[in-house]
Amino acid sequence: MDMILMDMRPMDSRSKDLNDIELVMMAKAAHDDRAFATLVRRHQARLRAFLRRLCANNALADDIAQETFMKAHAALAGFKSGGSFRSWLYAIAYREFLQDARKAKVAARLEDALRQDATHNADDRLEAGMSLDIRRALATLDEKERAAVLLCDAAGFSHNEAALALETPLGSVKTYVARARQKLRDHLANSPAKAADVAPDTKPDPTLNGVCYAF
Repeated sequence: MDMILMDMRPMDSRSKDLNDIELVMMAKAAHDDRAFATLVRRHQARLRAFLRRLCANNALADDIAQETFMKAHAALAGFKSGGSFRSWLYAIAYREFLQDARKAKVAARLEDALRQDATHNADDRLEAGMSLDIRRALATLDEKERAAVLLCDAAGFSHNEAALALETPLGSVKTYVARARQKLRDHLANSPAKAADVAPDTKPDPTLNGVCYAF
């Protein structure tokens, strides 16, 4: 299934008011591609934003997002109705990321991405709202730390949801998030650009010393 072509189909007025589980059930029972297209439309922007920050390579992130939705569609019959579709989807995405990371060093991609213009994707709120200094700070984290803190602090996942998405024990996720937050605080505290990144009337975010990097 082509995610891009599917996303251009007219939205079913009935589907847009259903929750994720109802849409999954509809897609499974009736093989209704419109229901799955609604799920794609609902989750693709945040999933792509998460992957772009995780990969630090926009083209690669978009490829992984496309592959994620294709694999999710193919594996939909195996989705358990009592689970979280979002966590299940992000688990697929994270596995795809790890598979690609085994083929090429993520650090090299991060270095290349940091040279890109921070405003290259002005229509993407995550890209536009994240300074080069914060991107550098994220680049200092290891894969698990970066994925955990992006899910919990940027994507709004609970620790439980992040644990499911990363297929990692809950206690480990909490450790990764705490460690990542401390590393980010330390990096930003020592950054000369920190003050310029925060508007005077911005309400401080205790997670990142007042610097917002949310979706």
